Amino acid sequence: MHTWLCYAGYVAVGIVAWTHGDPRKVIYPTDSQGQFCGQKGTKNENKPFLFYFNIVKCASPLVLLEFQCPTPQICVKQCPDRYLTFLNAHNSHDFEYYKQFCMPSFQNNKGVAEVLRDGDCPAVIIPSKPLFQRCFPAIHTNRGVLMVGNETTYEDGHGTRKNITELVEGAKRANMVLEARELAMQIFEDYTVSWYWIVIGLVIAMVLSLLFIILLRFLAGIMVWVMIVMVVLVLGYGIFHCYMEYSRLRGQAGSDVSLVDLGFQTDLRVYLHLRQTWMAFMIILSILEVVIILLLIFLRKRILIAIALIKEASRAVGHVMCSMLYPLVTFFLLCLCIAYWASTAVFLSTSNVAVYKIFDDTSCPLSGKTCNPETFPSVNESRQCPNGRCQFAFYGGESTYHRALLGLQIFNVFMFFWLANFVLALGQVTLAGAFASYYWAMHKPDDMPAFPLFSAFSRALRYHTGSLAFGSLILAIVQIIRVVLEYLDQRLKAAQNKFAKFLMVCLKCCFWCLEKFIKFLNRNAYIMIAIYGTNFCTSARNAFFLLMRNIIRVAVLDKVTDFLFLLGKLLIVGSVGILAFFFFTHRIRIVQDTALPLNYYWVPILTVIIGSYMIAHGFFSVYGMCVDTLFLCFCEDLERNDGSLERPYFMSPELRDILLSSQAGKQEEVEEE
Repeated sequence: MHTWLCYAGYVAVGIVAWTHGDPRKVIYPTDSQGQFCGQKGTKNENKPFLFYFNIVKCASPLVLLEFQCPTPQICVKQCPDRYLTFLNAHNSHDFEYYKQFCMPSFQNNKGVAEVLRDGDCPAVIIPSKPLFQRCFPAIHTNRGVLMVGNETTYEDGHGTRKNITELVEGAKRANMVLEARELAMQIFEDYTVSWYWIVIGLVIAMVLSLLFIILLRFLAGIMVWVMIVMVVLVLGYGIFHCYMEYSRLRGQAGSDVSLVDLGFQTDLRVYLHLRQTWMAFMIILSILEVVIILLLIFLRKRILIAIALIKEASRAVGHVMCSMLYPLVTFFLLCLCIAYWASTAVFLSTSNVAVYKIFDDTSCPLSGKTCNPETFPSVNESRQCPNGRCQFAFYGGESTYHRALLGLQIFNVFMFFWLANFVLALGQVTLAGAFASYYWAMHKPDDMPAFPLFSAFSRALRYHTGSLAFGSLILAIVQIIRVVLEYLDQRLKAAQNKFAKFLMVCLKCCFWCLEKFIKFLNRNAYIMIAIYGTNFCTSARNAFFLLMRNIIRVAVLDKVTDFLFLLGKLLIVGSVGILAFFFFTHRIRIVQDTALPLNYYWVPILTVIIGSYMIAHGFFSVYGMCVDTLFLCFCEDLERNDGSLERPYFMSPELRDILLSSQAGKQEEVEEE
């Protein structure tokens, strides 16, 4: 009951955020009056660009505190394309052009000094270019000299000429956030060009995963050894390729620059021209190759037992083939959770109201105070700040709702973790219930339900939602604590207190281990829930002690099968990743003209690799859940039954022969010692 009240509260938070939020604030730039530039259906529909009266003011530290330049800003149809000052343009034919960069309420009935004092018009306009709907000075270099248009200096509108460097500093500060957006736009352009090739790569990964699973159903032993050999060969080829690239760059100019000297570059292609990069890749792949080979040597006997368990899992999956499609259900539900969390977060972050503050270049006691643009200036404000301006500063608010926004955002993140863990737990219980029905059927598959997956799913929703929510809640609490620790770690990085840093590292390590342990315990508790239908605490206790009584089998069988499944994922991801690398770098001659030029070819390659891993993980997670369920059922079967006619084993004869014979062999070895 309490669980559903929490979920209902989360829905209520989303509804409140949607009624108060305005996502347009993220899309459109905002002028000094809080109006959106370029928004359809408004007076600024034909004015898509934001113009700063004095962009030098953007170099003020106030920009970093309030993310708003302390200078008037208006929406304009186009950025200025010429150099003019208000003094020169006031009594010339250029004044009509100049007026479009003044405040909309400007009336030409004041003197020049009054206009500049009241901030009705900019003191000077300079040639500018639009960047992300904002007008920035069109600064360029001519023989190493900074210039705007044909000028190396500019007049500030008050008769003083200043160096262009001041404009550069102001533009840099205003452009600080936009650099990341420019990178994001280039990445987005790459996606728009290559999205269909990315989809083709993901389809290839899906076909390979499905083909691998089908072959595993009939040729488990052969496929496992083929998989092992292929992974070793793929890593070997990677080492060879890195060595060839390292040798090719020998003697080339600039290839011996170190990664530390180069620093961070947004164009990652630069790193591929360094010998040190390929040396690092070669070392990493070599270490991985050696570790895998050593594990294969020491676990060669255990692999034979794991293959028997995988064969049994293949038979179980073969009788519940629809289980291979269940990851799509989990993926769809997770997408809903992510969409709800993201939309709620956006609406919460944009539900603030426009806050106006008093800006004054002189010493004003009210500078920085909030004001009302409709009534400004009042008698008191005009007396204390005769040169003050009431302009839009940022979005905020002083109501109870606005003060609670930070808490609501934290609650939103916490509920996202809870819901996501609940969806994953529902999938684990459903699959465990389906595979448990296979194991505990005496005559397989005749004694199995007609629709084992659907039956397990309906049982989970009808009887076990409370247990799933409780297990997910425990995991979500640990995860939100880890998020808080990461936030505190970022804040304490500049601190010189070594004890605080040591304590933070210890806490992060402890909670990381705690999260891994809870995930392991929850997974086995959900299997016991699917088998017996007991509550979460009882199932977790029974699963824990059952695993402790069979700790050797857990270490030998469960982890070896996980290792084999990891090799299968690496094989699929490595194969698709190599294919994507050769395709997007135009190294496949047959399709050289097909692959389009990209800003960053690593964007589609990384997308294909990550997507391939997620697809392979989705398929192999079904197998992993099947192996874990059968293993826990096998341990329970050994304790409940003895193989007699009165209490026969439910395990298949093949699995019984392999596992029991291996157990007998170990006992003989112990007795001989």
